[in-house]
Amino acid sequence: MKMKSFAVIGCGRFGAAVARTLYSLGNEVLAIDISEERINEISDEVTHAVQADVMDETVLKDLGLRNFDVAVVAIGSDIEASIMATLVVKELGIKRVIAKALSDIHGKVLTKIGADKVIFPERDMGIRVAHNLASTNILDFIELSPDYSILEITALKEWEEKSLGQLRLSTKYGINVMAIKRGNSISVSPNGEVVIEKDDILVVIGSTNDIKRVEQKAGE
Repeated sequence: MKMKSFAVIGCGRFGAAVARTLYSLGNEVLAIDISEERINEISDEVTHAVQADVMDETVLKDLGLRNFDVAVVAIGSDIEASIMATLVVKELGIKRVIAKALSDIHGKVLTKIGADKVIFPERDMGIRVAHNLASTNILDFIELSPDYSILEITALKEWEEKSLGQLRLSTKYGINVMAIKRGNSISVSPNGEVVIEKDDILVVIGSTNDIKRVEQKAGE
């Protein structure tokens, strides 16, 4: 995998986790935060760590951010600083800018000023936890968009010992099986002849409404 360069602006819990993980995957990571304490904590776990005030536009320019592939604006509670950082890195010409939002309005502003992707970590995690709690069969839930979602579900008892062709999940529920996990192995794009076994984990995709129907069935 080709190494990419990431600038992570804001090293609170979310930003620090993003920076450390990107670095552990072999990427170049520049971590930026106004807090000297946070920078000291993360300095040994990223390529470079710099204490800087992102409200000072010249600081971000002097750091050479225009040469980075991706900027992640992970600033927490300071909405003004979040907006300023997003605006500046976009103007610098960084190819992809991902910004963390605290509210829908904040997210709309970030989109308006050019963020390529806006994420809502707290909201999204809350949604995933709620789906996991709704049924013991539901292992994970990812909302791709307001209209489509991915669900990771342990095979329902009524699915066991039946082939995908027999189950006709796409017809019955409107979902498509992307993969089946069985122990340490995974089958991607399984065909209709694959027989579902006890404890198989299915990764399925479908419209939000269709996914809800599967979840309701799993909760019965």
